[in-house]
Amino acid sequence: MASTELATRPPESGDPRPTGGRLAIPRNAWRALTSMRTALILLFLLALAAMPGALLPQRSLNQQLVDQYFTDHPSIAPLLSRLGFFDVFAAPWFAAIYLLLMISLVGCVLPRTIEHAKTMRAAPVATPRNLGRLPHHGSATLDVGPEEAAERVRHRLRGWRKVETATGSGRTISAEKGYLREFGNLLFHLSLIGLLVGFGAGKLYGYGGQVIVLADGGQFCNTGILGYDSFQAGLRVDGTNLQPFCVRVNDFEASYLPDGQPESYHASIGYQTTDDLNAGRVDQWRPYPLEVNSPLRLDGSRVYLINHGYAPRFTVTFPDGQKRTGEIQWQPVDATTYLSQGATKFEPPGVTDEEKRRTSQLAITGLLAPTSSGGQVVTSVFPALRDPEVAVDVLRGDLGLDDGRGQSIFEVDQSKIDSGQLKQVARANLVPGQSITLDDGTIVTFDDVRQWVALQISHDPGQDTVLVFAVLMLIGLGLSLSIRRRRFWARLTPTADGTRTVVEIGGLARTDRAGYGEEFDRLRADLLDAPHTGAEVDGSGADGPNTAAKDG
Repeated sequence: MASTELATRPPESGDPRPTGGRLAIPRNAWRALTSMRTALILLFLLALAAMPGALLPQRSLNQQLVDQYFTDHPSIAPLLSRLGFFDVFAAPWFAAIYLLLMISLVGCVLPRTIEHAKTMRAAPVATPRNLGRLPHHGSATLDVGPEEAAERVRHRLRGWRKVETATGSGRTISAEKGYLREFGNLLFHLSLIGLLVGFGAGKLYGYGGQVIVLADGGQFCNTGILGYDSFQAGLRVDGTNLQPFCVRVNDFEASYLPDGQPESYHASIGYQTTDDLNAGRVDQWRPYPLEVNSPLRLDGSRVYLINHGYAPRFTVTFPDGQKRTGEIQWQPVDATTYLSQGATKFEPPGVTDEEKRRTSQLAITGLLAPTSSGGQVVTSVFPALRDPEVAVDVLRGDLGLDDGRGQSIFEVDQSKIDSGQLKQVARANLVPGQSITLDDGTIVTFDDVRQWVALQISHDPGQDTVLVFAVLMLIGLGLSLSIRRRRFWARLTPTADGTRTVVEIGGLARTDRAGYGEEFDRLRADLLDAPHTGAEVDGSGADGPNTAAKDG
């Protein structure tokens, strides 16, 4: 009965069991999260989650390729987009895996780092009682006194961490080597955390964007987000404090294989740094050969050459004789032949009547073939600019430029055509220099074609940190894998007459890596195979017994 009452007695005040029960679940969850097994699983999941970013086009890198994927795979592309597969590294599920991995690694690595730091400062362990039971051992009686024998051991163990202890009439020497292995472990674990911190800082304070610049003198200045065609900001970037610099594209050359595959892209550019702009050197441009695998690095940013295309130039001569020239990039619709489509838009000059100005806008839309096939239907047979031709539709009416809504520069609003606000007034195939006359006397002339280049600007303040810690992590890994931690002990016992010394040595490798047997054999030879008459030596190594006696 007494035991029953004790079992059913309610817990007294201050009993730790209820608190322990409440903390058991979060404590066990924390232990599971910070285990090495969980960290490895999360690392595998992170690598698996990053695979769509390598296999699928990403909006942050090339929006045109994403649009092309939607065109090529209209059924599956919307689903992939909803799952975030075109913005993998900005997707919430990727961020969740990364955050859990960061917490797991920090919780797993920091205790091990502290343990490695303690091990680095630890003194060699005391000499075992029976050295003959170690994998590597040996003994000999030398014709020298204890002090001379001890000095000989100290001299041979230079570079080892040693501790010497007196034991009655004799002494022992404990030595250990390979502490850099623990330093390598310490460096690897700390660098791993630094690598993750640098990567996270880059995502928080970095930004990137794309901009299209016309060759033959087109310029871009990194002074605000309005200069970009597309811009992706980090979580702590609002786009108002960008590092200013300017780039001018002087020339662009592309070479192709006979089948039309690109062989090389080369852009001759000039650039101005922040110091140049602050000093007022606006007319001085530093030259740089920009290529696909040779980005321009300046002011903490990188400028990449990622694509190119064509921009036809049209001149519109209005009935009153005024002329307007339009030149804007057209979008490639065929990555092999660079057949391009676009829309060049004009407003009539000198029209004060708002309604007339709005309803007499012009748009030149159609296709551009850099190397035309010469047939009735304009198509391109090669991506280089050899024989350009355009097939254009000239539209007149309300382009919607005053609606206050954004619209694509590559096309007109289809709803305007469907509603009759835009009407086709002419259609023709033109080569450079040819013109077409509209019903009201307006003349549209196809002047020429210029090239444009697509630049990717990336600013990552954590890239230097990531590079440094990546190098340190490799150094630490190399040290931890190449250096062997080994221990050595020597027991020096004088004989009864005090003129000779019995020397016992033993060694133990703290890792399973081979190689210490040979090193121990050299130590044994130097310490026990003494050039003194009457030395008696007995020893065995890891590879079997080894007995020797030498008379010097």
